[in-house]
Amino acid sequence: MCSPEEEALLQLEEVFLATLDRINGQVLQPLLEAEPSDPQGKECRRLLLQLQSSSQQLWEATQKSLHSLRERLRHPDTVGLESVQLLCCADHVLRVHVEYIESYTSCVVVQAFQKAAKWRSEYWRAQRKALRQLLWGLGSERAVGPALVQALRQPLTHHVQQYVLLLLSLGDTVGDHHPARELVVRTASLFGGLQSFLRQALDQATATQALWRTLSSRPRDALCTPARRLLQDSQDIPVTVAPLRAERVLLFDDVLVLLQGHSVHTFDLKLVWVDPEQDGCALHLLTPEEEFFFSSKNSQDQAVWRWKVTQAVCQALRGKKDFPVLGAGPEPSETPTCRSVAYTFLAEGRLCQATYEGEWCRGRPHGKGTLKWPDGRNHVGSFCQGLEHGFGICLVPQASEDKFDCYKCHWREGSMCGYGICEHGTDQVYKGHFRDGLRHGFGVLESAPQLPGPCKYTGHWERGQRSGYGVQEDRDRGERYIGMWQADQRHGPGVMVTQAGVCYQGNFQADKMVGPGVLLSEDDSLYEGTFTRDLVLLGKGKVTFPNGFTLEGSFGSGAGSGLHTQGLLDTAAPPPDPSSTCKRQLGLGAFPVESRWQGVYGPFRDFVRAGCPGDLQEALLGFHVQSSRELRRSQEYLCCERTPPDDSAGRMEDILEEVLRHREPAALQPYLTKALSSSLHPLGMLLRTLMQTFQATYAGIGANKHLQGLAQEEVKQHARELWAAYRGLLRVALQRKGQALEEEEDTETRDLRVYGLVLPLILPSFYSELFTLYLLLHEREDSLYSQGLTNLSLFPDTKLLEFLDVQKHLWPLKDLTLTTNQRHSLVKDKCFLSATECLQKVITTVDPREKLEVLERTYGEIEATVSRVLGREHKLPMDDLLPLLIYVVSRARPVTSTCSGMTCIGCPAAGTPGSPGSSASPGRTVELRAAAVDVPCSTCGPTWPSRPNSRGGTGSRRRVSEETSFSQGDAAADPTGVRVRGGRDGPRAGGFPSPATGPVSDDLDLQQLWSWGRGAAGFPLPEPGSHVSEPQWGSL
Repeated sequence: MCSPEEEALLQLEEVFLATLDRINGQVLQPLLEAEPSDPQGKECRRLLLQLQSSSQQLWEATQKSLHSLRERLRHPDTVGLESVQLLCCADHVLRVHVEYIESYTSCVVVQAFQKAAKWRSEYWRAQRKALRQLLWGLGSERAVGPALVQALRQPLTHHVQQYVLLLLSLGDTVGDHHPARELVVRTASLFGGLQSFLRQALDQATATQALWRTLSSRPRDALCTPARRLLQDSQDIPVTVAPLRAERVLLFDDVLVLLQGHSVHTFDLKLVWVDPEQDGCALHLLTPEEEFFFSSKNSQDQAVWRWKVTQAVCQALRGKKDFPVLGAGPEPSETPTCRSVAYTFLAEGRLCQATYEGEWCRGRPHGKGTLKWPDGRNHVGSFCQGLEHGFGICLVPQASEDKFDCYKCHWREGSMCGYGICEHGTDQVYKGHFRDGLRHGFGVLESAPQLPGPCKYTGHWERGQRSGYGVQEDRDRGERYIGMWQADQRHGPGVMVTQAGVCYQGNFQADKMVGPGVLLSEDDSLYEGTFTRDLVLLGKGKVTFPNGFTLEGSFGSGAGSGLHTQGLLDTAAPPPDPSSTCKRQLGLGAFPVESRWQGVYGPFRDFVRAGCPGDLQEALLGFHVQSSRELRRSQEYLCCERTPPDDSAGRMEDILEEVLRHREPAALQPYLTKALSSSLHPLGMLLRTLMQTFQATYAGIGANKHLQGLAQEEVKQHARELWAAYRGLLRVALQRKGQALEEEEDTETRDLRVYGLVLPLILPSFYSELFTLYLLLHEREDSLYSQGLTNLSLFPDTKLLEFLDVQKHLWPLKDLTLTTNQRHSLVKDKCFLSATECLQKVITTVDPREKLEVLERTYGEIEATVSRVLGREHKLPMDDLLPLLIYVVSRARPVTSTCSGMTCIGCPAAGTPGSPGSSASPGRTVELRAAAVDVPCSTCGPTWPSRPNSRGGTGSRRRVSEETSFSQGDAAADPTGVRVRGGRDGPRAGGFPSPATGPVSDDLDLQQLWSWGRGAAGFPLPEPGSHVSEPQWGSL
């Protein structure tokens, strides 16, 4: 059975629905029939249309509520109270009422009814008598506009008031256990709030309408908008502003306004901060460009202004009006310190006319954001207290072309500081460190290959200029400079390497060679003297030819006539050792290895000293991004997918935990292997940068045999620095646990770790360049070595075993399968076949450690074959092992072309056998290395392996005799077969003249002398008039 309150609600809905029909037909539609042409009239008509739309939605909601109440009254037993539209959809009904109230009050604020009534004044005069019933109080003298305002206000106010009364009564009527009890109570509470909201909205609209009448036209036009509501006026509660001046202060629901004469200063409430720490009678307000105080004569007035401003700011940030009244929002009434808003700076300065959109804190950009200037500049990234701070991407347009410079960098206090990548619109890319907005520290600048004069600089910078140690490659000229820089010019000791194989070491000043220097040609000719221009001999000097001849005197160049000299030619000197002439090393001692790449080591040390903070890892150690060569006008450059990920602090904690877990010797090597191979680990990042510097120095044009010593000592220094870096990480990890690192390592322990642990791990990273340098340096010995192996491979198996003096009981004759009329002495490639096949796999390896493992397995196969032949396990002594190893090497034919890869393990870069730097394991591998010490390498020269004495001891060494058609002594002295005879008469080669020893006149053609010296050394000579491809003195 239905209650009386439900019947009363039905009647209330019927009356209100009929009222809405009359308002729409007799008021709104007539008002909208006019078509004003002025802007204000059009704005009023837009507001009336909006009011009509809201009225229609309110009519539809009331119609649905009325229909549900009728169904409830018709079928009280089957239709429950909870099905009434007013109760089950209370939020929707409430929202429709709020929208209608806001549309109505907007019309009130701008006096839309009064203005619209004037458009059809004749109509309203004719309809006055008919409209009196609807427009109560409309007398013959009263204006139509105010009456229209009351005609819409009175029914709405009465309707909401009756809603509240009936719903409260209905709540008292239904029992506590009624299923619709909670719906009724909630709906009554909502419409009670709506009643308060309506009362406040009407009061604010009335006050705002009255305000516009008191203002002059200029501030009124600047401030008057239909949605804006006045919350507080300083004429009602006085307040003084300092240091700014203001005659009147107006607080609206969206802006704070300071009026001074005709000037209007507005502050968006979303960008107004109320300082909660300010005590006393002063209200401290912060904005992006201003900071001022409100003060009142008494604390009560001050409290009112503080409360009103605070609530207005919170309401503006929420984006909707507080319900039911100001300050009753769902969130705390404290103004949030951090917020996200867009703002355009107006004051003069760096940010003038720039628009910032992002996170703020206390009136300053703080956090993630985007800064855009009208001229096209953009900055996307992190900010701190109004300045760029942290990682950011800056796009700077070029004035002449539609291209941009893109900076992906870390910033500090508004300037680039730390690691960054700059992609210039000129197709130049810089990857390196910055300080105060300039390149500073280690960095790489590279231009695109298609640009004129393409070059690449890898090295140190100081305040935007190349300064310190660096490597520059000029691709057009085919030159690479390795040395010192100052003020963007080559200055100090340096080494120049050309694509033609010419090397220079000396001093540079103001980008030019000056003073004494050394010049090496590709054929190992040496010039020692003075230089004044790039690779041009001028002044006193000495030339040492490959055959030992020397030419000492004064050098000069004539116009178009090549190089001329006047001096003394000495042909009496004996021929030098070819191994010593071709192995001259440059750069050693000129650049202390400890100071070459301090720009790479330094940031890592700073990172460790700072305690390895995750937020500084990218800034100090760098990051990797994909670079673009062409920068177009596109927002795609304002994003950066870089590694490592954002959670760098958590990842750094994990890394330090791993360092502690793997500090024991047994776990240290696997851990370092994993760390050095990871691009996200600090040690791996440091190694990648060192690899970059190494390739920039010694790959390509820098692959010159005279730089091997420089490269070797650099790799050793890298190993020392990486071990120090690991120790630094370990120290930080222990400090975070409240522990201290044990006492500092002594020199012996440190060297053992550096050369025995770290160096073998990092060698594969530098192996390609080191191997190339080794091949170039030992090209002659390798050629002799390969020829010797080729000659040995001609022997049948038994003959070769006999020649190598292998004891006959060790010969695997059972492996020789003979055919009819075949003798043992004719069989080839059948003995020690498994060992031969094992050794051949060395050609497929790159890692030096893998090569050693192949050698160790080869030794195992040799020993297994011998044990099988003897029928028992047998350990080979060195005197027996060495000749068998020589036999296997001679049979593994593919190895002859990569023999230097095998013997490189004995070079200084890999450590000598048994030294801390050796990567060999103890025991058999060391024996193998010792056995191979006579193989040509960087330390032992072109010595052929001796034939071991089977009776014990080393025995006498016997070179390969004439039986192999090979004479090393002859080849070493004259590889081309041209005999060289020194003496006063000079060399005799190919019928060339032999000038007497003494002063050389200017009439002697130095080109002929140069060619003559090369011919005397055994090199092929060009025919007269033919083109000489090798670099000549006159063309340098």
